Amino acid sequence: MTNDSNGRGMGEEHLFTPGITRDQAINFGKALRNKTDRLSHARWSAPKDRLDPVDVLTAANEGLLSYLLPLRYGRMLRSPLDFFRGAAAIMAADLATTPDTGLHVQSCGDCHLLNFGIYRTQERKTVFDLVDFDETLPAPWEWDIKRLATSFVIASLQNKMNRQTAKIIARECISSYRVHMAAFAEMDPLQIWYSCFSVKKILQMTKDHEIRNRVARRVRKAITKSLIGEDFHRLTEMKGDKIQLRNDTTLMQHDYRKLIEAVCESYVDTLTYEERILFDQFKFRDIAAKIGGLGSIGTINGISLRMSANDDPLFLQVREARPSVLEPYAGKSRYTNNGQRVVAGQKLMQAAGDVFLGWTEIANGRHFYIRQMRDIRVEPNVETFNARLMTRYASLCGGALARAHARNFKSAIISGYLGSCCKFEDSVSQFAVEYAAQNQKDFEVLQAAVKNGRVAAHANSASTRVQKAETVPVATVNQ
Repeated sequence: MTNDSNGRGMGEEHLFTPGITRDQAINFGKALRNKTDRLSHARWSAPKDRLDPVDVLTAANEGLLSYLLPLRYGRMLRSPLDFFRGAAAIMAADLATTPDTGLHVQSCGDCHLLNFGIYRTQERKTVFDLVDFDETLPAPWEWDIKRLATSFVIASLQNKMNRQTAKIIARECISSYRVHMAAFAEMDPLQIWYSCFSVKKILQMTKDHEIRNRVARRVRKAITKSLIGEDFHRLTEMKGDKIQLRNDTTLMQHDYRKLIEAVCESYVDTLTYEERILFDQFKFRDIAAKIGGLGSIGTINGISLRMSANDDPLFLQVREARPSVLEPYAGKSRYTNNGQRVVAGQKLMQAAGDVFLGWTEIANGRHFYIRQMRDIRVEPNVETFNARLMTRYASLCGGALARAHARNFKSAIISGYLGSCCKFEDSVSQFAVEYAAQNQKDFEVLQAAVKNGRVAAHANSASTRVQKAETVPVATVNQ
């Protein structure tokens, strides 16, 4: 794959830089400033030939389940932040027009403040990390941090903070990224690989008693819910003497059953021998289709319930994987299966993975990945955050993103480029403020498109028409 002057289209073959010393990498990063000045990241100006945002969304939605698109648009219209979450394709196109160093890392692809959270690892440690990788792809490292910083500006403005405060919060996120990247640049490869943001350590380092107590309470509550099986009772019900998944406004009726069952049957071939031994301890009980979160509405999602001989439950999420929104600008993935792309990206970026993570393809050409439903998951209630909480959270996210990027072993190069001064954070925080204004304009364009009937929208999942399984043909499984 060839690369242009900006390094776009380089692909995964440029992901690693073995054989380069730390000092050489830092000097290489410093030299990149001559190519792309750190101050050049400061401005956003929409190109004259910029596509209509609704047209971009329409193109990105091609191949999605059409009857769910009004629900997708309806949820995007709830707020500018919800629009931003559903409009990753728009920002991907815009980021491709901005300056970058040409240095690619494994990118999240949809990096925003709600794609981070607290969860429990296989070793039962509680960690803070990125949690969504549907758009992951090798791409310029700047794209993730620019999207993340912009999300903090949008969320802060939505919480009635002024523009200057929002910019300061975004700047804290970027500064944390720079400081943490410098620390990772000093580590050896194994130190980087095994590093994580444990919640225990985060709480120990948090001087703000209110924040520490707030986080600790939420984690304890999540663990208690897991121990008493609250999620099990919420998701299941008894029908006669059989346990099954509930049908309600969250879980659709058992449509697409054959398709999801085919996915679960074939995915086990991507598990390792020891993972398969563990998987076989849980026998199939039920499958249900599910309407996913905002970013995945329109794709085929489901839940599989399996139980051990002692009735211990295992919930597996089945998620359709589509091409990354970054592909038109960063180059195609080396993986022909998008489920494999997501799994590989998650394993590279996330500090602690999932023993049941796997992927597959069915004969109708749809790609899927499967993961365990987290037994605890603490998501940020950012709509309740004041400036102090938002600033602290921004710092955490910036550091966690630096750790994810550092696992590409280019931390010294990136750190060399960033340096020890605040030029980069000053520039990107200014970009974030200006792009937040662009997001607001695009949000209003979608509002107008719904008002004039150009697109249909509703926000109620209960009004979504349930389709028959025949609407998505299920052929034999590709082995």
